[in-house]
Amino acid sequence: MQFTTKLAAVACFVAATMTSVIASPVAAETDESSYLVSHEQFYHWLATTDAEITFVGEPINPLTPRAAQNTIVTYCSKRTQNVCGGPCTVYNGGATCLAAPGTNCLSATHNVGFCDKGGCNGSCNQLSSCGTRLDNGFCYTPGTKSIIVSSA
Repeated sequence: MQFTTKLAAVACFVAATMTSVIASPVAAETDESSYLVSHEQFYHWLATTDAEITFVGEPINPLTPRAAQNTIVTYCSKRTQNVCGGPCTVYNGGATCLAAPGTNCLSATHNVGFCDKGGCNGSCNQLSSCGTRLDNGFCYTPGTKSIIVSSA
């Protein structure tokens, strides 16, 4: 009788453990948090990077009304292992096609497209389908010549 009681207790424990494991949510591959950087993450990267940065588009000011509605795209020419850096360009604004020759990695606060031809032509992919993720929310994008920014 004592064996049966202990076996029942073990069975309940195993069942409860299996239920909690199965019920745990798993982020989908297309979950925005898996491929986008937040504005706060971008500001932290900006404050701590030693990359050579060129700013284009609207001035970056988190206190500007509706600033979070803009898309911030950071694109750089150098990749060392999992780090993106070197000369980088930071765009802040709305829908446009960015000329980005020499880009090897990028990050953004909203989903963007990156293309292997200028003028946002040629073969294009989305940041959300990044094949090689790098540190600080960057994606390895060798051969990128232009970037499609849609309205946020």
